Amino acid sequence: MDEIENYSEKIHEQSNEHAHHMLEEGKERWVLFVALSTALIAVLAAITGLLAGEHADEAMLSQIRASDQWAFYQAKGIKSETLNQSSKLLVALGKAPVAEDQAKIQENKKEQAEIKEKAEEFQKESAMHSAKHSIFARGITLFQISIAIGAISIIVKRRNLWLVSMGFACVGIFFLIQGLLF
Repeated sequence: MDEIENYSEKIHEQSNEHAHHMLEEGKERWVLFVALSTALIAVLAAITGLLAGEHADEAMLSQIRASDQWAFYQAKGIKSETLNQSSKLLVALGKAPVAEDQAKIQENKKEQAEIKEKAEEFQKESAMHSAKHSIFARGITLFQISIAIGAISIIVKRRNLWLVSMGFACVGIFFLIQGLLF
């Protein structure tokens, strides 16, 4: 992600320098609008990048919590099975099973149901954050493309490329808004 941002910053800086030189020479004023719009798009890309990173982190944390819950669920199951096998062994030896063990097995089963529910909630939360991350990542990509095309429009002196750049930026804004509302 840092490499993309550094590359984007370099393109943005180069296009602004080129635009500044063109304005000093009294050439095409539309270049100023390219530079300003590119700066605004860079800000939107940075905000979108922060949001994407936040949701990637939250997705990972939620998945870790879900994994912890599933490990706890398994531990309860192993404890119950150990108690159950001990009871079977006692019966096979002609002895009465421990009543407390049967109560503990039932308690573990009840706790397992609750643990399973928590684990599934964390998995859903992780999936939601992952989906938001993907939406924001698309926005970042489109903003980066927009910045690059804007810089190219200045270098080759083609106003139509700047309009294409604005089109990519609009789609990037769509993904930013979609990620915020999702």
